[in-house]
Amino acid sequence: MNALIHPSRGLDSVETGIAAHLDEFIALRRDLHQYPELAFQERRTSKLVAAHLSSWGYEVATEIAGTGIVATLARGNGKRRVAVRADMDALPIEEATGLSYASKNPGVMHACGHDGHTTILLAAARYLAESGNFSGTLRLIFQPAEEIGAGARKMLAEGLFERFPVDAVFGLHNWPGVPAGHFGFVADAAMASVDQAVIRIVGKGGHGAEPHRGVDPVLASASFITALQSVVSRNVDPQDMAVVTVGSIHAGSASNVIPESVELKLTMRAFSQAVRDQLQQRVPALARAQAESFGARADVDYRLGFPALVNHRDETAFAREVALATFEPERIEKDFRPRTASEDFAFMLQQKPGSYLFVGNGESAPLHSTRYDFDDTIIAPAARYWVRLAETFLTDDNG
Repeated sequence: MNALIHPSRGLDSVETGIAAHLDEFIALRRDLHQYPELAFQERRTSKLVAAHLSSWGYEVATEIAGTGIVATLARGNGKRRVAVRADMDALPIEEATGLSYASKNPGVMHACGHDGHTTILLAAARYLAESGNFSGTLRLIFQPAEEIGAGARKMLAEGLFERFPVDAVFGLHNWPGVPAGHFGFVADAAMASVDQAVIRIVGKGGHGAEPHRGVDPVLASASFITALQSVVSRNVDPQDMAVVTVGSIHAGSASNVIPESVELKLTMRAFSQAVRDQLQQRVPALARAQAESFGARADVDYRLGFPALVNHRDETAFAREVALATFEPERIEKDFRPRTASEDFAFMLQQKPGSYLFVGNGESAPLHSTRYDFDDTIIAPAARYWVRLAETFLTDDNG
């Protein structure tokens, strides 16, 4: 990609223009936070987003993948087309922040900052509609159901890029532990694949006082969990990344009863498809072998989730150049490392060139924590970044 950056063009006006409405967008973000909605249930959020976009002059297509939105703004004679995506769904988590604008929906919380991502893109959308300096086609994608890894796939299955063609697509995620308003970029694999397994180790139940008369699935499970550590330490190349985590174990209900079975739930993550394939082969094989060694059996339900998020090099270099042209150099993180969390934006990047970047959320609690808190101070710089990226991509002299 030929990234032609114009650092002197309108930076002050963009900053000022976004700042003029910042209080409104902070209020909007906190409103979204109070009324979080789970995957494919983002009806209130979708309606609110669509109303704002329509009022600013966008051509708005709704009900894509149920609650998804694509807003289009074409200007000038430019032939280039760029998309920016934000996610809208919340998590099934009971909020424990104690904030005045905490969730009013019991058991549901914006614990990943999707309310912030949506607000950031809306703030950029307003500026671009009212004052944007570009020639070409801008598409804004508001995606449902990212948390369950289904929203992007469903939008794509419904012809997202056939109905709304683009030359590149970009997205971002806030990240706790990175200074607020700082930006991070990763070429190639930026986030991990994610797969799950539900493993049921079946033995023979009996009295806890007579273990020799049964087949103890708890003991077999304990051995399997210990042996599982060898997959990463002895099967995967030390220079590659793999994560295997047992997050749930359920068995029995009494101290003096050997249960009939044990259920374990696992998550597997990797940056490369080769390692992902290796985990898919080794984890079930190890479960079955360990169970058999105790006279039990292992029933394995291995569920593929979504692939590693692989950024395209040219588009990532372009995105980073935009940040360097917009902010002080110290706000661009050096050697920003890939994250082992996962993101279904990976499916969009399999179909279109693009890049997924990160913006620091300061010292908040981690993502998916009951005490996570989105930092509203990052709305303005992140919205300013989207404006600059869209304007730079959609310039006549960029082809």
